[in-house]
Amino acid sequence: MVKVVLLAGLLLAATAVRAQDPIATDGDKYKVIFENDRVRVLEYRDKPGERTRQHRHPAFVLYALGPFKRTLTLTDGTVLTREFKAGDVLWSDAQTHIGSNIGDTPTDVIMVELKEEPPKK
Repeated sequence: MVKVVLLAGLLLAATAVRAQDPIATDGDKYKVIFENDRVRVLEYRDKPGERTRQHRHPAFVLYALGPFKRTLTLTDGTVLTREFKAGDVLWSDAQTHIGSNIGDTPTDVIMVELKEEPPKK
């Protein structure tokens, strides 16, 4: 019985981790445009007022294709407000968040997610 409960818990945990992939949580907004064993390149688009479900990104670089303003709500409740102009670039360590478009323009970005773990210091 204990083995069955443990196995069920592991399966649920694995499903929860997979469910946090942005393609799974918000496939209407994220599109994979390139992927190999080192990186995954995503295009993300949304409209003013839209929001994502909670999801996770590994470390990534974001390139803004147009101007936008949004909030990111992190798992600890911290709310970050981000505003970008076309051509802005951002580096981010891995994070889990919910994103909300709070501006008057669509969000249109390219994200390059890294698949490698950062070097140990």
